[in-house]
Amino acid sequence: MSGRLTFSGRCQAYGSALPLQQKSCRFGGFMKMGMRRPVSPPMVPTEPCRMVGTLPGKGQVRCMATQKNEKRKKKKDDNPYSETVNLPTTSFDMRANSVVKEPQIQEFWQKNRVYEELAIEREGESYILHDGPPYANGDLHIGHALNKILKDFINKYQLLLGKKARFVPGWDTHGLPIELKVLQSMKSSERKDLTPITLREKATTFALDTVEAQKEQFKRYGIWADWDAPYVTLQPEYEAAQIRVFGKMVTNGHIYRGRKPVYWSPSSRTALAEAELEYPDGHTSRSIYVALPIEKASETMSEDVRQHMDGASIAVWTTTPWTIPANLAVGVNEVLDYAVVQVTPKEGSICQATKLVVAEELIPVLKEKLKVDMTVLCSFKGSDIEGTTYRHPLFDRVSPVVIGGDYITTDAGTGLVHTAPGHGQEDYMVGQKYGLPLLSPVNDAGVFTDEAGPFAGLKVQTEGTSAVVEALQSGGALLCEEEYAHRYPYDWRTKKPTITRATDQWFASVEGFRREALAAIKEVKWIPESGENRITAMTEGRSDWCISRQRTWGVPIPVFYDIDSGEPLMNEETIEHIVSIVEKEGTDAWYKHDVVDLLPESYREMAPKLKKGTDTMDVWFDSGSSWSGVLGQREGLDHPADLYLEGSDQHRGWFQSSLLTSVASEGVAPYKSVLTHGFVLDEKGMKMSKSIGNVVDPRKVILGGDNQKKEPAYGADVLRLWVASVDYTSDVLIGDRIISQVADVYRKTRFTLRYILGNLSDFDPENNTVEYKDLPATDKYILNRFATLLNECRAAYDNYQFYRVYQAVQRFVVLDLSNFYLDVVKDRLYVSEPTNESRRACQTVLNHLLMGILPIIAPLTPHMAEDAWQNLPYSVSKKSIFLNGWTHVDEEWNVSQEFESTWKSILAIRDEVNQQLEKARVEKALGSSLEANVVLHVEDADLFRALEDLQASDNGQDALRYAFITSDVKLVNDPSTAKEALYSSTGSLEGTFKGSFTVGINKAEGSKCARCWNYSTQVGMDQEHAEICERCLPVIRKSGFKIPTLSTAA
Repeated sequence: MSGRLTFSGRCQAYGSALPLQQKSCRFGGFMKMGMRRPVSPPMVPTEPCRMVGTLPGKGQVRCMATQKNEKRKKKKDDNPYSETVNLPTTSFDMRANSVVKEPQIQEFWQKNRVYEELAIEREGESYILHDGPPYANGDLHIGHALNKILKDFINKYQLLLGKKARFVPGWDTHGLPIELKVLQSMKSSERKDLTPITLREKATTFALDTVEAQKEQFKRYGIWADWDAPYVTLQPEYEAAQIRVFGKMVTNGHIYRGRKPVYWSPSSRTALAEAELEYPDGHTSRSIYVALPIEKASETMSEDVRQHMDGASIAVWTTTPWTIPANLAVGVNEVLDYAVVQVTPKEGSICQATKLVVAEELIPVLKEKLKVDMTVLCSFKGSDIEGTTYRHPLFDRVSPVVIGGDYITTDAGTGLVHTAPGHGQEDYMVGQKYGLPLLSPVNDAGVFTDEAGPFAGLKVQTEGTSAVVEALQSGGALLCEEEYAHRYPYDWRTKKPTITRATDQWFASVEGFRREALAAIKEVKWIPESGENRITAMTEGRSDWCISRQRTWGVPIPVFYDIDSGEPLMNEETIEHIVSIVEKEGTDAWYKHDVVDLLPESYREMAPKLKKGTDTMDVWFDSGSSWSGVLGQREGLDHPADLYLEGSDQHRGWFQSSLLTSVASEGVAPYKSVLTHGFVLDEKGMKMSKSIGNVVDPRKVILGGDNQKKEPAYGADVLRLWVASVDYTSDVLIGDRIISQVADVYRKTRFTLRYILGNLSDFDPENNTVEYKDLPATDKYILNRFATLLNECRAAYDNYQFYRVYQAVQRFVVLDLSNFYLDVVKDRLYVSEPTNESRRACQTVLNHLLMGILPIIAPLTPHMAEDAWQNLPYSVSKKSIFLNGWTHVDEEWNVSQEFESTWKSILAIRDEVNQQLEKARVEKALGSSLEANVVLHVEDADLFRALEDLQASDNGQDALRYAFITSDVKLVNDPSTAKEALYSSTGSLEGTFKGSFTVGINKAEGSKCARCWNYSTQVGMDQEHAEICERCLPVIRKSGFKIPTLSTAA
């Protein structure tokens, strides 16, 4: 269309009555200049017209015609110069989309064999973190996630350092829980016909199915390992290695068979090791005080004391009344003071004794408990009463008073200890010393045997206890009964209380190599250091290790027994022959073959007189032999390992069983360092329980729940970042709120990586890198800060302090990058000419940051790091971030103290400037910080000169206005000048530069540049580009950018 129409009207652009010329709009209609829509119906536009014409006396005006016939809100791209700005561009997504993306990245690692290339195939020093095997029963819980992710942090870091950190995952697959699972899955009719081989076959299937399920869950966490070749304790080669360790201990004289008191689980019907016990809170026992009538006083006692002993009873105390039928002695401490007391019952007392022997120190306490008055008749040392005899209150036998050990104290009880050698370790030791018989009238089910007389057939922990107490009371021997809260051992599998009973078992004689074990402990680095004290105390105080179990599903103890005499046959030759069979067939061979087939040739003639043993090894012996089954058996895995890492409860479990087997057979500890972590609790610090409903399932954290709004899918990297965020040396907390906070940190880090990648879209490191000496001071400062970060993170990784890495990276991303550097460099990144050296300098620094940050976060959030690496805007030789390795600090990045102090002062002043700018914004005096000019005075002369040097730089970055993000900064000699500004304040500096400083805030002079948004008095000086400043004009001209011009209608 064309034509001319002259009129006047109100211009929407300038807000006053001005003569307007009719011009043709590029959409085909007529446009009144300054108006926002055409006069005649236009064609359908997809963006504002933006054609420019000249308004007499007012310069250029722009056509803002749009499709909609309504007043249009201005958008950012209304600015014609927006297309001349260097905006970030990257394919690295803002959203992680972890549910989809993480499996794709894991598939990339697998297809490209990244782990195999790094951990197995390349040359280099080995690093061995030996995996403690989780039990193959059920799904993984959050504790498993904590443990395996911590191990993966360490391995990935070691791989980045160039070491061969091959990680062989393991599973513990023998033992009662799996056996019970199999039995529970069978009908009662099927169980009747169940043979050991059938049970073992079913147990093998169950265990291997569980291993596969758990393996897939571990892999989803982003864990790298020999997943196709794990070690499993039911594998024939592993079982053979375990039996070989057992054989070495036999040869070294550390294995014996004996009848001794052991922890026994009536609910599991098997002996238990100390590591198979747990001590739940809230246990109470029926404790009783019992009077044992003295038969005859010791001949070594004085005549006076002996006279007082006539008619007296010995007072004892026990928390296990069911052991009274097995009482064979009373123990005393030879250095304690004892007394014979006259007893006068008070109201409520059931005491029928008239005289009692008790520890003198405990008389006040006993008077209250027994509800009696006591009068001391005579006193004596514990050593004096040795040899005195007493009569059992329930059975017709007389027993002696003996000297016990330091375990007899006045902390509780009477100071005289009821001693049953068949039901206690200390009791057993005392019994051995005095030649006492080993009476244990309790069977495998925890039921009294015929030896218990009238109590036979009763369960010792329930009706048996009640029957004993009632019998004592009926006979006048019960002095008092009370509930007693204390730690009591429970079977860790069935969660039922255990007992101690004497049985025929196989033992490892810890006493035979205790000294060597304690010496080996001192050679190990324990992290934290308290771990050494803990395992030392446990090793010093532990009794011999009962290693036999009365189960079918396990590694059999390779022993044969004489059918008639019961004498065992087991030596180096017989064991090595069994090993050769197990290596080929597994331990099922023990149950499949006859005795003759299991014996070496030289012993086969004895086969008719022999039978196979039915005991299996303690599962802690299984896992405790893993150093033999894995280390030294596979290429690149040597013994001892560099590190063992498990929960703190393993000082009495895997750490100790591994130590004992390795020292007993090889003479050295199986590890160089041991690192422990705490347990996982909920957000309130409570233990997780399904009944409470506070269990955190790692799969839900990764994949989300049924309601994705309430239980969003965070992905494996957020779960891993939670592990990195906690100080795992003590118990750690997790919950929805905590995970949400960690997710925020993850997103902030991801956004920062995206911003950096976006601003490197046109950067080629080979051709565009700027040398360090040519970088602006701002860039050198951030590289110095980055060098500090790299050194801090390297030290934190070396010390396994992953929370310090997490914190350091978070601080750097938020404080150093987002709050400062990335904020102040936007101007030169966006506004400078693309190849400008100052912009290239900034891109050089961004690339250094990216190449350093990615390996720092790669062990913690490997998927995000790999995702960023795969979206680098330039080609690289390494296909994975992990193949690229760790970044090392360039020595040039370490600046002088004066330089660092200058920038610390600038940042302190910047904080004060920002406070005054915010005050101005609140009072609506200013909008953007670029609408302001800063007036600055500093008292320190050296700092003033340093700031002058920065102000004088022409590199487009170091002038203070860029650091403050204002349109101008003026340094003044007089603080009063700064105080005259619209807003001002005074602060003080500490450190190298001291003294006060004053900042003033004024409105910026000139007009706003349409391109960089800085204010300048030079805006409008150029006729062609009247809306831009003198800094942007050369860039626009060099680019050849032309604003579309409106043609005058004819």
